[in-house]
Amino acid sequence: MSDEAKKAYIEKLEAKFKEWSAEIDKLKAKAEGPEAKLKEQYGKMVEDLHERREDVKKRLRKLKESGGDTWEGLKSGTEKAWKEMKDAVEKATSKLKKSA
Repeated sequence: MSDEAKKAYIEKLEAKFKEWSAEIDKLKAKAEGPEAKLKEQYGKMVEDLHERREDVKKRLRKLKESGGDTWEGLKSGTEKAWKEMKDAVEKATSKLKKSA
């Protein structure tokens, strides 16, 4: 992959990462609301999302720093973590919308 393609790929991931971070912050705010039921319901979900977000953040940093063969190896692992993060955020946001 060319340096330009790598840069575009990382920029795309970073933009989506920012969107997900905003969604996680919304869930966190809802989980910290006055209703104890919501704290239980969203607390574990938010904790899981925070852990996934940190994992993806580390992977993005490694992708930026990598080159050559290392880049290709890291890319496939990042894409797997990315899909898991995407699915988790979509599931959490869906639950949030249903309870609103």
